[in-house]
Amino acid sequence: MIKIGITGNIGSGKSFICNIFERKGIPVFYSDDETKQLYYDSQIKQLIINRFGGDIYLKDGTLNKKLLSSLIFGNDDNLKFIEDTLYPTLFQRFNEWCENQTASFVLFESAILFEKKLTNHFDKIIFVSAPESIRIQRVIERDKCTEDVVRARMSLQWSDETKIPKADYVIVHDGNDDVEKEVGNLINVLSHTNTTC
Repeated sequence: MIKIGITGNIGSGKSFICNIFERKGIPVFYSDDETKQLYYDSQIKQLIINRFGGDIYLKDGTLNKKLLSSLIFGNDDNLKFIEDTLYPTLFQRFNEWCENQTASFVLFESAILFEKKLTNHFDKIIFVSAPESIRIQRVIERDKCTEDVVRARMSLQWSDETKIPKADYVIVHDGNDDVEKEVGNLINVLSHTNTTC
């Protein structure tokens, strides 16, 4: 089975593209959703409490996201601890999930494949791109925020121009009606790719 990473910057419409793949029978592993659940894995939860103290979880048992953000923002050691704690289990779960899939290839969705140097886990990388103006407008409408807020979030990611040359395939999602056909053509190509893990 071929394992393919699919990524895209904020507002690119990556989730929309993943949905097209799913409708066409391609399984998608949503890493962001899975990562959120990992914080409640008993072993991982204990490691995080040992590092940051009991206040890192609220009284109702949920993660204190505001406190965690303040602890890892600008602190490379704390950020590395979180990544080293989460990523091995994340990829273990991904590999276990792959064993239950029957499609010729699967997708692993993540916004930070390049930034976190995760591309070596995959045979191919798909990058979803869109013009900056369209991405900004999408996020403003989706999150009900200002352009300044969107640009601040964009600044935390590598630019499209940096990522595109590093990807094996690029899907341009600029609102063009041909994007579903483009995904269909890519599925045909990937279904006949002989690369194995």
